[in-house]
Amino acid sequence: MDTRQLEYFVAVAEELNFTRAAARLFAVQSTVSAGIRSLESDLGTALFVRSTKSVALSPAGELLLPEARLALEAVDRVRSAAAASSAGIRGRVRVGIFTNVGFVDLPGLFGEFHGLHPLVDLQLGASPSGSTGLADDVRRGRVDVAFMGLPIADLAGLEVLTLAETRFVAVLPSRHPLASRSTVTLADLAADKFVDTPAGFGNRVVIERAFAAAGIPREVSTVVGDLSEIPRFVAADLGIAVVPELTLDPPPGTVVVPLVGPVVEWQLSVVSRPNPSPAVAALLGLFRTRAARA
Repeated sequence: MDTRQLEYFVAVAEELNFTRAAARLFAVQSTVSAGIRSLESDLGTALFVRSTKSVALSPAGELLLPEARLALEAVDRVRSAAAASSAGIRGRVRVGIFTNVGFVDLPGLFGEFHGLHPLVDLQLGASPSGSTGLADDVRRGRVDVAFMGLPIADLAGLEVLTLAETRFVAVLPSRHPLASRSTVTLADLAADKFVDTPAGFGNRVVIERAFAAAGIPREVSTVVGDLSEIPRFVAADLGIAVVPELTLDPPPGTVVVPLVGPVVEWQLSVVSRPNPSPAVAALLGLFRTRAARA
């Protein structure tokens, strides 16, 4: 068994497709297939269930995947430690982001990081299930670092750095009966239809728990995959919204009203697994520096 075989295995396990895995690794598909067969021979078990139409992990493959990821991360740490003294930190950092994090200067942040550590490759991607999916990606080793809107209580086992805290506010069409109010409560909004992000997004998890705790049902009639775009749908009179104030850039035709009784808090965090690689640790250090400046 060697690290290249483990790289082949992890790539196929994540892509569930030999062709895509080979392209991702800049390898020939036959080489990847041969490497997987050799690994299966060494281990004495099948790692994938193959058919003419699909590839799936076998039970043994499911057990091996997190261990293979940890092994490759350990190799990366060894390589980075050996190279750091002479050529600087090397490696790869996979970052999970929101679809649009306009309230965080991602280009500026990653540009600064690249200037400090030009030998580190950054790979950014979003999860269709929002913060819930990103937290699972970090736990399973598919992502190294992720921006997060889930409550800290939901992030057990992960290292958490809080970047910002804000409260939820109501976003209403300008002609809404409550638009002239100085504050509104969850109960005030219960009869309206809501515009919100998909289930699993951190902001929706937090606000749905607040409604549930108050014993108040609500109806989400319009689902938008980009948190920052929600106010535009409110302006189009498709419903009302309750969103974190930090994320808000209200367009004409909307009114923002503070939410009280209770005030619902939201945190923006960055999470990672414990004992990160030098490259990941360097990026987290930059996040901490940026948070201290704010």
